[in-house]
Amino acid sequence: MAVIDRVPDVTFKTRVRDESVPGPNPFRWQDLSSDEIFKGRKVVLFSLPGAFTPTCSSNHLPRYEELYDEFRALGVDQIICLSVNDAFVMFQWGKHVGASRVFLLPDGNGEFTRKMGMLVDKSNLGFGLRSWRYSMLVNDGRIEKIFLEPDFGDNCPIDPFEVSDADTMLAYLKGSEPTGVSAPRQAFEG
Repeated sequence: MAVIDRVPDVTFKTRVRDESVPGPNPFRWQDLSSDEIFKGRKVVLFSLPGAFTPTCSSNHLPRYEELYDEFRALGVDQIICLSVNDAFVMFQWGKHVGASRVFLLPDGNGEFTRKMGMLVDKSNLGFGLRSWRYSMLVNDGRIEKIFLEPDFGDNCPIDPFEVSDADTMLAYLKGSEPTGVSAPRQAFEG
């Protein structure tokens, strides 16, 4: 187990809409650094195994979308959903589930996830390397709290979803410590 105090320094490969790009797909590549995302901001980030997967699409992302205004009222600048998927998949998934408030951040190479110690092998499901499910509160780049799902490990036969949900994080922000598995500022090395 490694104690992690700050988010890792990585460069994310994102796509942004740009009307100056000709054709039916007006998007361009834009690098986004960890500093640009987290510096001077209060951010809730939750990470999940994959876009278009059942729990992620039916509950995890939609509930953060639904409670977005409550998070903002508590001083959260941005809610980010991170997955080891590329920018194209994250964009299409966002359209499919109607996500418009939560920022879908692609970690296509899994670099951020690996440096967080959250990269796990899910080859038993045909997924390859993916993120373990967790949520965290980040304040100016410093990790204040992590809610890590239980049974962390490679090829887990289940996909736990008990503590990284929006309601648990919201309860924490409101000052009522939720029950369940919680790992303050900790991550496991994979």
